[in-house]
Amino acid sequence: MPSETPGTDPGRHLIRYSGHAPFSPEVVVRAAGTSVFTESGRELLDFTSGQMSAILGHSHPAIVSTVREQVAHLDHLHSGMLSPPVTELVRRLAGTLPEPLEKGLLLTTGAEANEAAVRMAKLVTGRHEVVSFARSWHGMTQAAANATYSAGRKGYGPAAPGNFALPVPDRHRPSVVGADGELDWRRQLDLGFEMIDAQSVGSLAACLVEPILSSGGVVELPPGYLAALAAKCRERGMLLILDEAQTGLCRTGDWYAFQHEGVVPDILTLSKTLGAGLPLAAVLTSPEIEQRAHERGFLFFTTHVNDPLPAAVGNTVLDVLVRDRLDERARALGATLRGGLEKLAARHEVVADVRGRGLLLGMELAGDEVLGEGGADRLGAEVTRRCYELGLHMNIVQLPGMGGTFRIAPPLTAGDDEIARGVAVLDEALTGATRGL
Repeated sequence: MPSETPGTDPGRHLIRYSGHAPFSPEVVVRAAGTSVFTESGRELLDFTSGQMSAILGHSHPAIVSTVREQVAHLDHLHSGMLSPPVTELVRRLAGTLPEPLEKGLLLTTGAEANEAAVRMAKLVTGRHEVVSFARSWHGMTQAAANATYSAGRKGYGPAAPGNFALPVPDRHRPSVVGADGELDWRRQLDLGFEMIDAQSVGSLAACLVEPILSSGGVVELPPGYLAALAAKCRERGMLLILDEAQTGLCRTGDWYAFQHEGVVPDILTLSKTLGAGLPLAAVLTSPEIEQRAHERGFLFFTTHVNDPLPAAVGNTVLDVLVRDRLDERARALGATLRGGLEKLAARHEVVADVRGRGLLLGMELAGDEVLGEGGADRLGAEVTRRCYELGLHMNIVQLPGMGGTFRIAPPLTAGDDEIARGVAVLDEALTGATRGL
C-alpha cells in the first residue's frame, strides 16, 4: 500500500526545520555510491555526500556488512559499560593524531561533540567565555548554538553571556586590507582580540573554530592564521577547540585539516565524516586536560555515549580510509575537480571565486554589485534548481546574502567520470541560468 496519496505533499506532516529553505521536491528511496534515486526513478549525482558526511559514498559494502553483523551481535549498552568496538576506535583515532591527543569520548552528532568540548573547557579553565568566528556553524544545542553566528540567533531570546564573535579572515572579501589591497589577517586578528579583550570580564575559556569554515562560505584560513590564533589563546589561558566535523578524516587531503598548519589543538571534535553518514562523533583531548576535567567531576552522560554499533562503523571507516589511501585520493580527485571548476570560472563571468582544499571546495558566484541587490542569492537558487533538473544535487549556502556560494563535497570514493559529469552539468546549469542576465 503506498505511503502517500498521489499528488499530495509528502512533507505535510513534517515540522520544517531549515529556516525558509524548502524540502527537496522529490522523495529519495535509495542511494548507492555517489548517487541517490528518487521515488520517480530519477538518479541524482550527490555532490554533497549527503549532509557533507558520506565520505565513502552511500551504502558502501563494508559499512553495510559491519552494520548487519554488529547489530545482530551488540548494538547498545548502558552508558557506563564499555565494549571492544569503542575501546578499539578510540585507540585507533589516537593513533592517527599527534601527541598529546589520546583521550577520547564517542557521541552522536557534531553539536553534541562541540557541547561536550565547550563544557570540558569551561570546567577545566574555571571560566565561561567562548570565542568563535562571525560566520561559524557549530550546532543547534545550547553551547554550540551560542557559538554559532551564521544563522539561527534571532527570535529565541537571549544567548548565554560571554560569547564573542571573531571576524572571518576571508581573502576573497577582505574586511581589513594592507597597502597591497590584500587581506591583512594579522591586523584583523589583532583588532578582533582587542575588541574581545575590551568586552571580556576576564573569563575567557575557549576558542571554538573550524579550520575551513564550511557553512560560512568555504573559507580556508590563510597560511599562518591558525598558529597565530593558537598563540592568542595561549596568551589568555584559553583552550583551542577545533571543529573538524567536515574537514576531518581525509576530506581535505590530509587526515585532519589542522595538520596542514602544524598546529595541535587542545581539544578536537569530529563527527559527520567519522560515521560516513551514520550518527557518530568524537571528542579528543590530552591526558592532562582529561585528568583535570575528571578531578572536577566532568559530566556528559548521554543515552548513546560510547555505543558499540556506531563505534563498529567508525572502525570500518578507518579501515577503508587506510586501505584505499583516501587521503591521497582526496588530494588527486580534489585537484581534478578544482581544475574543472576553474575552467568554469574562466568561461562564466558570474563565477567569482573557486576555493577550498581537497574535496571540500567552494564556488562563489558574482555578488550583488554585478547582479543587483539579492542577485547572487537568486542566481544561486536558479543554478541549484537547474542542476537538480539535470541530475546533480548541489548545496548552496542558504544564508542571507550568501546564496551565491556552493559547497561542493562529493564522496572520496567518487570516480573521475562522475567528477567530470558533475562539472559538465554545472556548466550547463550556469549557461542556462545566466542566459537571461
